[in-house]
Amino acid sequence: MSPVRAGPHPGPMRLGVIDIGSNTVHLLVVDAHRGGQPQPSARVALSTASTYPESTASAFEMAARLGYDGVEIMVWTDPVSQDPEALRRLVDYHGIPILAIHAPCLLLTQRVWGTDPWAKLVRARAVAETLGAPTVVVHPPFRWQRDYAREFVTGIERMAGETDVRFAVENMFPLRARGREVSAYAPDWSPVDDDYAHVTLDLSHTSVSRSDPVAMAGVLGERLVHVHMADGVGSAKDEHLVPGRGTQPCAELLELLAAGGFDGTIVVEINTRRAESRVQREADLAEALAFTRLHFAAPSAAGLHHTYG
Repeated sequence: MSPVRAGPHPGPMRLGVIDIGSNTVHLLVVDAHRGGQPQPSARVALSTASTYPESTASAFEMAARLGYDGVEIMVWTDPVSQDPEALRRLVDYHGIPILAIHAPCLLLTQRVWGTDPWAKLVRARAVAETLGAPTVVVHPPFRWQRDYAREFVTGIERMAGETDVRFAVENMFPLRARGREVSAYAPDWSPVDDDYAHVTLDLSHTSVSRSDPVAMAGVLGERLVHVHMADGVGSAKDEHLVPGRGTQPCAELLELLAAGGFDGTIVVEINTRRAESRVQREADLAEALAFTRLHFAAPSAAGLHHTYG
């Protein structure tokens, strides 16, 4: 298995402990070193999709209060998510950066920023450049977007050569019904075998596709620059559970990335739509952050030998 990019961490690792009171949720962050090993330098961000149906502005508020390192903006029907100046004001007010822009390529965002898929990516790149976000997350085309799909791999390569922003193509999943699998995406739902320079690995999507995210990370190597941390139980539904509540090897993947000194971005992208209150939503977000920080820690020398030896 190929190690993921190595690099030193500027300081000690941060471990999260959840303290849930009757009306508040606190994520207590403590510093620690483990065995004197170099620490990974990736940042942990909150996807604004994780706070839906609350607003983009609410996501910034929760991310800052809970101790996330930044946010990933899901560009969708919330006007604030589409407006770089409004986003800049939120960055300045809450004091946390935007670490990624998720281009509007969902079914429900087909008309956000127009209907031309290439124009959407150009605009996402411009917003990322304006706000200092290093990554644009993009899904592979739907099969019915034939012209877009035909040029997608070479087009992404061309656009990547025009900017320092990384276009990280996300793994999706096939549709399953009555024992059959049908891909809704082209050239494929999996970016592993295509020539993308940068890739996003989503663990809810690996659950639906019944893929092994640890093996995928090994094959991708340095092309893996962005992770959507979530969980699932292997059903046909894209669940986006809190990591640790499903069957995906979330902890194992995080430890593998830490062992390789992963310096991309890890984004908590979970579904909190059924939360009955802000306190319950924040409890889930705090638990996900604590899980991620706890397991994204450089292992001991013995662990490194076990992983790569």
